[in-house]
Amino acid sequence: MRETRRSVRARVMAHTCDHCALLAYELCASGGLLFVRRTDRTDKRPEVRETERLPDARARRLWTDLLLGKAR
Repeated sequence: MRETRRSVRARVMAHTCDHCALLAYELCASGGLLFVRRTDRTDKRPEVRETERLPDARARRLWTDLLLGKAR
């Protein structure tokens, strides 16, 4: 994942609970492609990273692997 700013407009398709943990993930759509956004709130300033933009099938597979603990 690369570090980014939230300047990209994206629609959140699914997300993990950001109230329960300091690390949250979002499956986002933008420009016909999907990506995963990771927000780490362990420090005072949140760190946001995003995957590359992926076709739907690849992004959803990554999202599923992430939820199952299989993604790296």
